[in-house]
Amino acid sequence: MSGLDFTGSDHDRGLAHEAGQVEVQECGAGIGAAFEEAAVLYANGNDGEALALLEAAVPTEGGTVGESAWLMLLDLYRLGGHRQRFEARVLDYARRFERSPPPWEDLSPEAGRAKSALPPLVNLNGQLSAAAAKQFEQIAAIARRSGGVRIDVGKVRGVDDAGCGVWRRLLAELAAERIGVALLNVQALAEVLAGRLVPGRAEERDTWLMLLELLQYAGDQARFEDLAVDYAVTFEESPPSWECRVGLPPACVAAAAVPVAQADADGFVFEGELTGAGNETLKRLAAFAADRRELRIDCARLRRIDFVCAGTLFNILVTLQAQGKLVSFVNVNAMVAGLLRVMSVDQVAHVTLRP
Repeated sequence: MSGLDFTGSDHDRGLAHEAGQVEVQECGAGIGAAFEEAAVLYANGNDGEALALLEAAVPTEGGTVGESAWLMLLDLYRLGGHRQRFEARVLDYARRFERSPPPWEDLSPEAGRAKSALPPLVNLNGQLSAAAAKQFEQIAAIARRSGGVRIDVGKVRGVDDAGCGVWRRLLAELAAERIGVALLNVQALAEVLAGRLVPGRAEERDTWLMLLELLQYAGDQARFEDLAVDYAVTFEESPPSWECRVGLPPACVAAAAVPVAQADADGFVFEGELTGAGNETLKRLAAFAADRRELRIDCARLRRIDFVCAGTLFNILVTLQAQGKLVSFVNVNAMVAGLLRVMSVDQVAHVTLRP
C-alpha cells in the first residue's frame, strides 16, 4: 500500500503525482466529513471517540466507503492494540478490495514499552572523512532523541585524521550529555588505524586518540596500555586513562526501543507524539532542511501529530516548497495521514503510508 489519494479523477491523480502530493488509490467515495472528524479527534487525543466514529462509518459489508476509511480504521485498531477487533474486520477489508490486508502489529504504547530496551543501531560503512560531519550530526540527533545509540563500525574501511577528529568530538559531546554510546565490531577498524601510526612521529593525533577509544570499546586493555605509552612519548603529553567500554553503558540500556536506523544524510525522523505550535522537533526540522534540496521524514515511530502542531508543520512546508525543496513523509500511519490531508499538508509534500 503506497499512500492515500484523496483526489477524484484520474486526471486529478496525475496532477497530484506531478505536484508531489499524497498518492494512494482510493476505492469509493470515502467518508467525507466523518473521515476528517475522526482524524481531528485522534489528533487531539480522543482515541475512543475517533474509533467509535470510524466503526459506525465503515460498514461490516457492502456500502460505498472507500479504502482510505478502512485503512484508518485498521490502523486505529493497531495503534490501540485492539487485536480482536482488527481480526474481526480485516477479512471484510480483504474481500471488499480483493487485496492482502495490512498485517497485524501491536502499535500501542504498551507494546512499545514491552519491546527490547536496546537503543537504535546505526551502521557506518566505507571511508569516513571530515565530509562525514553531516552523517555524524544525524547520528547525534538519533542518540539524543533515544537517549542512546549503538554504532556498528564493522564495515568502515578507513577514517582519515580529520574524520577521526569529527568522530571524537561527537563521542565527547554525547558523553558530556550523559548519552550512552556503544561501538560495535571495532577490531577491523582498529587494525586499519594502527597501520597508519608511527611511534615517535607526532602526526595524526586524532587518529591516535580514536584508536585508543576503539581499544576501550574492544576491551583490549593490554594493547591500550602499550599504545598509551607510545602516545605519551610521541606527543609528550598524558594519554587518556583506561576505561572499559565493552557492552552497553547504563544510559544505553535504559534507552527506548527503536528499530535499526541508517544514517541518512537527507533523512529526518518523527517519532512519538508531536504537540504544540512551538514543538522542538519541528524547529530542528526547519534547521535540518536549511541546506538540503530533498528531505525524507521517516514516520515509522510517529503515533500522532496534534492539530496545532500540524498547522505549524504546514507553514514550514509551505516555506520549504517556495524555496524549491522536495519533502516526503514515509511510513505514515493512516490516522496521521488523514490529519495531514485535513491540514492540506498533502498539497506541499508527498506522503506514503506504512505497510
